[in-house]
Amino acid sequence: MSIKEDPIKLHKDANALMENGKSVEARDLFTKSGELYFKSQNYFGAAEMYYKAGECSVTLKEYPQAVEFFTKAADVALNKGFDRYGLSALKEACSAQKAAGNIEAVAEIENRVKEVNDKINKQNAAGDEDSSFSVFS
Repeated sequence: MSIKEDPIKLHKDANALMENGKSVEARDLFTKSGELYFKSQNYFGAAEMYYKAGECSVTLKEYPQAVEFFTKAADVALNKGFDRYGLSALKEACSAQKAAGNIEAVAEIENRVKEVNDKINKQNAAGDEDSSFSVFS
């Protein structure tokens, strides 16, 4: 008999670790929680956990890993229609690339940011406010 891990508990534990400055441990739990959320089809939860893992990586000045996590968060969010959240993750990936000095990669991500921004603006102009999920609505 196997014990099923609870992504919500891991999420809470990771938040507590992050608040206490234990970024490595928090990052690892956020990643694990993200994987479990994704497997259970909680895609927003998965995107959020990868985003938080990216934040931990930035704190640790591990910029390539931060880019990886933010990009993963953006991909999950954008593939599931959470465009605004995906846009935020892309912007963070861009910032991490800048911190790492990867100028070519910055331009590439900025193009993606522009595409997503244009899509959101187009939806808003069409009056299709509900087509993109926002935690603020």
